[in-house]
Amino acid sequence: MACNNNEEEPLQNVEVENYIALLVKGEYTAMDLPDFTEADIPKLLTYRNKTEKITNFPRNMISSYFNKECSLGMYALWTIESIRAVAIDSEYLIGKFPSQNPVVKERSGGFDLVQEEDAHPIVAQAYLEWWQNNQGRSFEEFKEVDPLLDTGLSWH
Repeated sequence: MACNNNEEEPLQNVEVENYIALLVKGEYTAMDLPDFTEADIPKLLTYRNKTEKITNFPRNMISSYFNKECSLGMYALWTIESIRAVAIDSEYLIGKFPSQNPVVKERSGGFDLVQEEDAHPIVAQAYLEWWQNNQGRSFEEFKEVDPLLDTGLSWH
C-alpha cells in the first residue's frame, strides 16, 4: 500500500515495513507521520541502527532549520518518539511531530545540536533499553518515561 493523503489509503493503514520502504525509495509523500501505536514500536526498533541516508521525509513545517538528510535509523527513532508524544499529549507535539526536527541537542538547553554520527548510537541504545526494560508492563505505565532522560540529549 502506498502512503499518501487521499481518502482511499489513510495513514493509519500503512504498515511499518511499507513506511520504511517508501522512506528508503524517497516515495513517502504524506506531510505527517503515520498513525502508529505502541504495537508498532518493536518493528520500528529493528531499523534503529540503519545509517542509510534518506532525503524525502515528512518535515515539521514550523521549523526554520532544514534538515537536508537524516539516517533511516534516526528517523525511525523519531517516529517512535512520535508514538510516545501522541500518547502523552506532549506539549511539544506539532501534528504528530514530536519535536521540530529528527535531530538531537544537548539537554542542558540552548540549540547546541549534536552531530548525528555521535548521537545516533546513543539514541538507538536509549530507545532499545527503554523498550526492553519495560517489557511485561502496559505502555500506559511507562509512556511518560523519556528514553533520552539519562543521555544528556533531547529532541530538537
